[in-house]
Amino acid sequence: MNHGKISLVLLGALLLPLFIACTPAKGMDEMPTAALPVNKAFANGKEIYFVHLESSDENVAKQLTDMMDSPVFYVPSLAKAPAEALANVYSFRNGVERQVSVFDNPPGMDGYSPLRLLNIVVWADGVKARELKSVAEILSARDKGDLAIKPTGIVVNMPFVVWDGGMR
Repeated sequence: MNHGKISLVLLGALLLPLFIACTPAKGMDEMPTAALPVNKAFANGKEIYFVHLESSDENVAKQLTDMMDSPVFYVPSLAKAPAEALANVYSFRNGVERQVSVFDNPPGMDGYSPLRLLNIVVWADGVKARELKSVAEILSARDKGDLAIKPTGIVVNMPFVVWDGGMR
């Protein structure tokens, strides 16, 4: 009987380090988080924040990587995404100095997708540029001849992280 108790104590002493090694360290039971640089933009006239993750165009991926000081991956297969899987983003080539991009279809609206077809907005010569905060304003300005919208065929993965009524 003494041998049984000694064997049990030895078994416990051998298994204790194994149990300790398998136990999560204090604080390790929480999900890790990552910090990503965000960009400000507008959707439906409201301020939003988003991240650039991947681009179907190698040059755009490099430009965004340099601009954000965070890697944006070149993923050419994004260009093969079907049209119904895409939403739009409008970026300005010229105009108001601090003009930020404008998105359609924020989260919660039909047509939301993090995959964005990049459209370049160019103000016409002689037109007094103004800040635009919605796709409706962009389309109205286009219809008046104030600007042109140039589709690029480039797809960028740009999920929202903060938007009117929500955040991740």
